[in-house]
Amino acid sequence: MSDKVFCRKFKEELPKMIRPPYPGPKGEELFNSVSKKAWDEWTALQTTLINEKQLDLSKKDDRNYLNTQLELFLDNDNHDTAEGFKEL
Repeated sequence: MSDKVFCRKFKEELPKMIRPPYPGPKGEELFNSVSKKAWDEWTALQTTLINEKQLDLSKKDDRNYLNTQLELFLDNDNHDTAEGFKEL
């Protein structure tokens, strides 16, 4: 089994994650199409969004928002960042 995956975010072969990030079909899809590098960048952004926007993941609307941001991030579309946050 290959330790690389063609990453949908970076459009190149990169090291894959150690295991699917979620259980079920969605986790398998992400595992097979997203590199460890992209997932690590997403988890950092996700943490920032949760904290900055004070998301409550027990609420369906907040989970839906975060899942939408994940898809936008992975597809290199415009996604939310923290207010006033400047990327270096």
